[in-house]
Amino acid sequence: MNETATGAPADVGVLGGGRMGAGIAHAFLLAGSRVTVVERDADAASAASGRVLESIAASVARGTADDDEPAIASRFATSTDVQDFARCDVVVEAVPEQLEVKIDALTRVESVLAPGAALASNTSSISIDQLAALLDRPEQFLGMHFFNPVPASTLVEIVRGEATDGPLVERARGWVHAIGKTPIVVADAPGFASSRLGVALGLEAIRMLEDGVASAEDVDAAMTLGYKHPIGPLRLTDIVGLDVRLGIAEYLSSTLGERFAPPALLRRLVAEGKLGRKTGEGFYLWDAP
Repeated sequence: MNETATGAPADVGVLGGGRMGAGIAHAFLLAGSRVTVVERDADAASAASGRVLESIAASVARGTADDDEPAIASRFATSTDVQDFARCDVVVEAVPEQLEVKIDALTRVESVLAPGAALASNTSSISIDQLAALLDRPEQFLGMHFFNPVPASTLVEIVRGEATDGPLVERARGWVHAIGKTPIVVADAPGFASSRLGVALGLEAIRMLEDGVASAEDVDAAMTLGYKHPIGPLRLTDIVGLDVRLGIAEYLSSTLGERFAPPALLRRLVAEGKLGRKTGEGFYLWDAP
């Protein structure tokens, strides 16, 4: 596998150029990788390009990028054809958190990868073993769970499936260090470590709001001031997206039991289209996206 001077893969593919996918692309670009983002159509690809280039410009302006904008942008491309992943050393899937969508995406990508290329999923809760069972090369597959917003987050959760090669896990650790983040390695289990704990806290905070225990601001203040969390669970849910949290909660409820059952308030807000920061309203009001 080819690598950059920083130890990052030389050629990286990202399937899906939404907020998460664009952030993953940004992280590898700053580490010197060539990055190709594949989207479903030309409009989505154009939007993904705008997100990535905007975040690159912001990094250059902050002085956190080693290269200038033209140099970084020259290593970046978008496409609508997964065949463009054929030269990649690793492809990270970052499509919506829906089992059928991820299975379709991963099998399509795997079919074009070169021998020895790695495939990773950014899933935050779906079983890596369940996904790997449908792949031809499960030993070359693992989870790489990035956190939102990717540029600011310093954690990547590496999820090791039963079939995942040990050397691949170690290479993934190196990639995470190369992009300036810290890896943790967890075994495959519903919700892994981060989502299982984070969603449990978020759902209980929503139940407290639903029961009238305290306002959203005060529930969050209890955790930021009392427990030194950098952000409260309700504001964090708005940033992640209420629809994303609902999908994870439904999956964890089906696998781990009723303690992860989504509160009625969460279901109602999602049904009303109040998904958090990306729609301008969730548990808080936000500037229009």
